[in-house]
Amino acid sequence: MTKYGMIIDISRCTACYCCFAACKDEYWENDYLPYTAAQPRYGQFWMNIEKKERGKYPYVKAAYMPVPCMQCQSAPCIDAAEDNAVYRRDDGIIVIDPEKAVGQKKIFEACPYGAIYWNEDKNLPQKCTFCVHRIEEGKTPRCAQACPSHAIKFGDLDDPDSEVSRLLNSDTTDILHPEYETSPLVRYVDLYQMNTLFIAGAAVFADTDECAEGVDVSLTGNGVNMKTFTNNYGSFEFDGLAAGVYRLDFTIDNYAPKSLDVQIEEEVYIPAIMLERR
Repeated sequence: MTKYGMIIDISRCTACYCCFAACKDEYWENDYLPYTAAQPRYGQFWMNIEKKERGKYPYVKAAYMPVPCMQCQSAPCIDAAEDNAVYRRDDGIIVIDPEKAVGQKKIFEACPYGAIYWNEDKNLPQKCTFCVHRIEEGKTPRCAQACPSHAIKFGDLDDPDSEVSRLLNSDTTDILHPEYETSPLVRYVDLYQMNTLFIAGAAVFADTDECAEGVDVSLTGNGVNMKTFTNNYGSFEFDGLAAGVYRLDFTIDNYAPKSLDVQIEEEVYIPAIMLERR
């Protein structure tokens, strides 16, 4: 059977807001009964964009995460609804009935992801439906169609030949807030950019005061063993780390090895690691 899902690649998202604008364009003042009533102009973000700034000057990174309805297979909104006002279709898509759900604010309150919105004018909970009205016409959701960087991928998770299925089975995707135990049909690539730390820095040859390119850098500790090389600016980075204590080791021919112990509770950048010639 068909089971629709979405894979969102955080590394590809540039916060262009094309998905956000396309969603608003699709639903503002447009009813798609029996699946959705029109979305209000303000206050609802069926495809929301969350931003995470990481690091401090002079080494700052930003990551962006599109967040639609997760289409949970264990959906709290279904449990909270009365009179079958929220239901799951055979293809996995969850729909809030725009007639039966009137007045049921506990549906809005039940979503742990904050992906359900309350329409004050209509007295109605509302959310993303994967553009089910478009799917029934053989089209993709507007957000996936509009994404210029192909960060949003949509398809049949049960089709082994689909891109979303291959990604899901490649062990490169993660669940947003697995502690909620909702089994969502939306997964993320490179989710670590939103919830982990990094150690970065730059190595310098002390005798020439030049960028130390090609230095072998290893990171160990806290259950981690990672390696990389400095680039032509002498820079290196280790990402996806938990808080804790780590050891950095630097080695390159003709220069004395160097080690540093680094404790991180937030992102760390070490601006000038001087390597002494032997």
